[in-house]
Amino acid sequence: MLPATLLTIVISSSPLLVHATSSTKRGLCYVPSDEHASDDDLWTASSTPLTWYYNYQSTPSSALSSSGLTFVPMLWGATDGVDSGFYSAVKAQLDAGEAISHVLGFNEPDGESDTGGSDMPAAVAARAWQAELEPLRALGVKLGAPAVTGSPGGLEWLDAFFEACDGGCAVDFVPVHWYGNFEGLASHLGQVRERFENKSIWVTEYNLPDAELDETQEFYNMSAEYFDRLDYVTHYSLFGAFRSDDSNVGPNGAMLDSDGDLTDIGSWYLGGAATGNEPDSASAKLGAAAFAGWGVLLVAVAGAWSLL
Repeated sequence: MLPATLLTIVISSSPLLVHATSSTKRGLCYVPSDEHASDDDLWTASSTPLTWYYNYQSTPSSALSSSGLTFVPMLWGATDGVDSGFYSAVKAQLDAGEAISHVLGFNEPDGESDTGGSDMPAAVAARAWQAELEPLRALGVKLGAPAVTGSPGGLEWLDAFFEACDGGCAVDFVPVHWYGNFEGLASHLGQVRERFENKSIWVTEYNLPDAELDETQEFYNMSAEYFDRLDYVTHYSLFGAFRSDDSNVGPNGAMLDSDGDLTDIGSWYLGGAATGNEPDSASAKLGAAAFAGWGVLLVAVAGAWSLL
């Protein structure tokens, strides 16, 4: 384990990678656009390294039906005592011969609804898990833990969730969300790995919100290289599959410019070379700024983790 000051030196002195890389770990966090449906052609091209996707729903997206990407259903949230139909929807897909091997638990249950969280008390989530997710294990489906935020309260929420489960909720892998700098990302993954040392990790949302373009590109390249060499990170998906003028992580985190062309980050993520297309922000929504400080905060609170 490196001291925080040394970790900062190691990371800041790392070179920016600008060459194309490809990884079968990469997936698509799919955010559909009714106005720009043709953008989906970029994600479904046979030349991309993408192997899987999720859409925050229990059923696949018709726009990606011919893509060859493996669909991963998600139970986004639940209301206490109400059957969401998630188990039935997944079982129907299995009965139809669909290759459903993994499902994702609740989306940011520790987060508020106005920031995209499902805002669920841990006890409610535990009951919903036991009713709608745990039975899928008998069908051979692997279960991903609730995907909490990267804030300090995220892991605390997970502790409360497992306490409420009272031994009745088993997870096979742990999804991670991160919005902040690379130092914080490395530290947070270290905390999750220590807590769930025998479980694989899926980074299902990540980005560096509202940063300068060169900083965002460096973050992307460093994090992709990091994920690719960590054997316990088996899947990852950048939150950025949208146009830069419709981005809630700032324009520079988007994989498409306002015309729907791949930015450098978008092309790199899909295994291609830099395009030179710069994102523009005429109407960009900067709603994720509140998350940008979590990286620094977690390093300060939890200490730094060595880069493996």
